[in-house]
Order: sequence, then structure tokens, then C-alpha cells
Amino acid sequence: MFLKEKRSGKIKGRGCADGRKQRIYKTKEETSSPTISVEALFLSCLIDAIERRHVMVVDIPGAFMHADIDELIHVKLVGDIAELLLRVDPSYQKYVTYEKGKKVIYTELDKALYGTLQAALLFWENLVDFLVNKHGFALN
Repeated sequence: MFLKEKRSGKIKGRGCADGRKQRIYKTKEETSSPTISVEALFLSCLIDAIERRHVMVVDIPGAFMHADIDELIHVKLVGDIAELLLRVDPSYQKYVTYEKGKKVIYTELDKALYGTLQAALLFWENLVDFLVNKHGFALN
């Protein structure tokens, strides 16, 4: 978990899992989402400019967390992040264990989390379903 104080004084948090441990049992085919090469991006921008197309870009806050996780994944919260969770919601105290003198809370993911290997693919499938199946867009 990364915490950052914005210029406005607002605290922003970003959760990120360490997906390296998943590489043991996940193949690239099971976890890869479609991506674009830099060359293809530049070519698309060139065509858009020549044809005077109107192009829009959107950022979806917490994008990966909109997709349900597709398997059982546990996340280990250690030290300061476990303490922070307990301050926000003391009812988690019953799940606290201690390892090497530090508080530890094991959690189970319900949603995809940035850093898990399949998060990008799950978000992509969720987005395609929303745009194509529910709103009639065409996938090219």
C-alpha cells in the first residue's frame, strides 16, 4: 500500500500486490491482456491526426478493482498497513496474528488488485463485456 499526500492535503492510497509468487502456477496466456505497441500507438495517432478524428482518453479510477477476482488469493498485511486497517475498522482485531513480533492480517481478495498477474486481463474482460455486450460497441 502506498500513501501519498496531495497538494490539497488529501491523502491518497494505492494498493498493489506482489504477483511474483503467482508466476509459479500461472501461465502468460492465462494472465495477459491485450496491449498496444508504441509503434502501433504512434501510427494510430498519425491516422487520427490526418483524418482529423476526435479522440478522447479516459482514466477509470480503481480500474482493476471493478473486476471480480477469478480464484482464491490471499493477501498478507504486515506491520503498518495492518495497524492502519485496525485504526479504520477495529473489528479486524480478531484476525490479527503475530509473526516476528509484527501484527499480520491475512485477507482474501474479492476484487482484482493491481499487481496480481490476472488483474489486467480481468479488467479487460469486464470492460469489453460492459462496452460490447451491454452498450453495443464493436470490438475491432
